[in-house]
Amino acid sequence: MPEPKDIEAEIYFLTAEEGGRSTPAFTGYRPQFYYNEQDWDASHIYPDVEVVNPGETVRAYLGFLSPQEHIGNVHVGMEFLIREGARTVGKGVITKIIDLEQSANRAK
Repeated sequence: MPEPKDIEAEIYFLTAEEGGRSTPAFTGYRPQFYYNEQDWDASHIYPDVEVVNPGETVRAYLGFLSPQEHIGNVHVGMEFLIREGARTVGKGVITKIIDLEQSANRAK
């Protein structure tokens, strides 16, 4: 089964000096997607690059583990954080809602 592409986002990964990662991220990375004071699991696909280094901005598709929880709560232009536990490692903005409703319907 292909990875879900619930939303498209632009994400900036913080450098280690900014409190972020010291190692790169790859497609399949699954940190927490943080908004409205709550963490959510979301897998990442980076369609344009193989590797994302700290300090770089990347286009990403995010697939939520619980897509039904995000219907009506996420929208284009919404800012969010990427976290590993309580540590913020990236900042992003939603650029497109893609398959969120279809994913939510499959999850029912």
